[in-house]
Amino acid sequence: MTIIAFKAGRAARQASREDDPSLAKSKVAKFFGRLALVIVILITLFPIYWMFRTAFSNNRAMFAEPLSLLPVDFTWGPLKRVLGLATTEEALAEGGSGASINFAQYMLNSIAACTLITVFQVTFSSMAAYAFALLNWKGRDKVFSIFLIALMVPGIFTLLPNFILVKDLGLLNSILGIALPTMFMTPFAIFFLRQFFLGINRSIIEAAVIDGANQWRIFRTIVVPLAWPQIITLAILQFIQYWNDYLWPFLVGQSEQSKLLTVGLGIFKSQTPQGNPDWAGLMAGALIAAVPIFILMLVFGRKIVGSIQSSGVK
Repeated sequence: MTIIAFKAGRAARQASREDDPSLAKSKVAKFFGRLALVIVILITLFPIYWMFRTAFSNNRAMFAEPLSLLPVDFTWGPLKRVLGLATTEEALAEGGSGASINFAQYMLNSIAACTLITVFQVTFSSMAAYAFALLNWKGRDKVFSIFLIALMVPGIFTLLPNFILVKDLGLLNSILGIALPTMFMTPFAIFFLRQFFLGINRSIIEAAVIDGANQWRIFRTIVVPLAWPQIITLAILQFIQYWNDYLWPFLVGQSEQSKLLTVGLGIFKSQTPQGNPDWAGLMAGALIAAVPIFILMLVFGRKIVGSIQSSGVK
C-alpha cells in the first residue's frame, strides 16, 4: 500500500506541475532567453567567421560568389601574400594587388610598443591608485576628481599637444615616441585599480605599520600580491587597446623601424596597382594580427570578467 500511495502521490504532483501556468510561462521564458543568447552569440562570432572565410578565399573568384558562406576556391595565397612569401605573378593570378609589407618587422614593432606601454603604465598607475585609495594626504579627493574629469575628455583633443611634445623631444618615428603619451599612467587605469584597492582590509595595512613597515614595503609585499589578478587584468586590457590603436601610431611612426602592424595593414590595403584592394590578403593579415589577442582572451577571459566585476567597473 505504501508503494502504491507513493506512486499515486508522485503522479498527482507531476500532473499538478504540468497544469501549473507559472511553470509553463517559466519554460517559455527560458526558451526565448536561450534563443536570444544563441542569436547574440551568432551575431558576435559571425564577423570572426567571415574573416576566416575571406582570408582563405581566392580574391578574384570571391567576387563571383560574394554570399558564399564557405571559402571561395580555398587557397593559402592570401596568407603567403601578406607575409611576403608569394611572387608578384602568383599574387596577380589570384586577384591580389601585388602589394607587400614588412609584416614581421611591423609585428615586432607592435609587440615592443604595446609591451613598453603596458609595463610602465600598469606599474605607475598601480602606485597612483595606491596613493588615492589607501594614503591620506591633503587634496587627495580633489586631485582624483581631476582624473575623473580626464576620463570624459575625448582622446582626439590630446593628439595635437602630444604630437608637438613628441616632435620637440625628437622622438618622431620611434617606438618610444609612440609609447610616451600613455606609458606612465591613464585615468582609466588609476580608476580601475583604485576601486579594488578601496576594498582591501585596512587592518592588514595598520598591522604592517605597527610592525614598522614603510609605505613602499606595504605596497610591494601586501597590496600588489592582493591585487595581482586585477593588475594582470588591467595589463591585458591595456595591451589589447594599444594593439588595436591606429591613429596615433600612424601620426608618429612613419619609418620602417617604427610602423606598427595596424598602420602596415592600412598601407597594404591602400596599395592597389590593379585598382581593387586585396581583401583576402587584408583579412589574412588581420587574422594573423588577431592571434595574440585571441590567445589572451582564451587564457584570461574568465579572469578579466571577474576582475572587472570586483572592481565595480560596469
